[in-house]
Amino acid sequence: MKKKDLRTFQRFLEVECWKNGDIRDLDRTLLAVADACKQINRIVQRAQTDDLYGAAIDPLTGELAEENVQGEVQQQLDVLCNTIMLRAFCGASNNVVCAVASEEEPLPRSCADVMGYDTSEFNIMQSGDYVAVFDPIDGSKNIDSSLPVGTVFGIYRAPDGASAGKDGLNLDSFLQRGTKMVAAGYCLYSATTVLVLTLGSGVHGFTLDPDKQKFLQTHPNIRIPDVGSLYSFNEANYREFSEPVQQFLTSMKQSGVVGGKKVSSRYVGALVADVHNVLINGGIYGYPATRDNVNGKLRLLYESAPMAMIMEQAGGAGSTGQGRILDVLPPQRKKNNGHNKGDDEPDDDEAGKGIHVRVPTYLGSVENVYELEQCFKFYGEDD
Repeated sequence: MKKKDLRTFQRFLEVECWKNGDIRDLDRTLLAVADACKQINRIVQRAQTDDLYGAAIDPLTGELAEENVQGEVQQQLDVLCNTIMLRAFCGASNNVVCAVASEEEPLPRSCADVMGYDTSEFNIMQSGDYVAVFDPIDGSKNIDSSLPVGTVFGIYRAPDGASAGKDGLNLDSFLQRGTKMVAAGYCLYSATTVLVLTLGSGVHGFTLDPDKQKFLQTHPNIRIPDVGSLYSFNEANYREFSEPVQQFLTSMKQSGVVGGKKVSSRYVGALVADVHNVLINGGIYGYPATRDNVNGKLRLLYESAPMAMIMEQAGGAGSTGQGRILDVLPPQRKKNNGHNKGDDEPDDDEAGKGIHVRVPTYLGSVENVYELEQCFKFYGEDD
């Protein structure tokens, strides 16, 4: 069977980074991320045969691993995929990434620490201009049922004047608005393996050729329809949603037809899979606040903000229901004035709150997201 003549991901990066000098140093990093996605794809496919299902086991005690910072029991795949992504950003980035933050870890880590360097003395890994954030395996519980999962990532430029510590880590470099991201993307592991990326000038999709083991550009310049008939919410939580969300969903279902198409509901339970479906077909994805989770469950830094950047670059929108996701500033660290840490040393607990802060998240076609925001304005929030 004759294959299409498609541009490789490597060639795409060569051209795009040549066109935009501001991100020229990121080509090796993004190639390493693509290779990490290939590794994770193989691991996901072999999870059953290689006994990688289930909770992670502490190799020292033989007991279940502790819960991660999100209060979730880490799965074996969480731990393995986290290691792969850490090494991709830190070990193959040509020293342009100086620190990383993962959903699986309580605080960011310097790349010097990740790669085992002596952080008491200066080393080349402290000189990077970027920090990376990621969720290594979103929806890992889906793997037990052979359902889609994914990886989400974003890259920020360290702010001018940021003063790094002796190991090259400055926590404040992570506590930026999403508008400061220079790149965002995700990998979807499903019927096909798809890498979707934005460098701030449009969105492009690449499909992994299983024969060549190369990502090929199958979706150039992705544009989400201005309005869509698809909605992707976990309606089992409908009674826990605020009135504006309930009214929006009720209105959409009662209308029957949106954008000339019959209204349809699709919900897989993995952020990457559900958002990708909306990106391609149009509509809206939502993870609202509930009574038990007043800010929703999606993390701003490495889930909501990267996905919002992708949506906006594709002509869509990302909202908290009250405003643009990319405008949300994570909680900033407070100075700890206690006697134990020193007057000028910020509190790591405060940093952790900012790194892992959650926000209600709505992503999709501009018309759909606009209508949702209008419901918030008209009906207000529940007390």
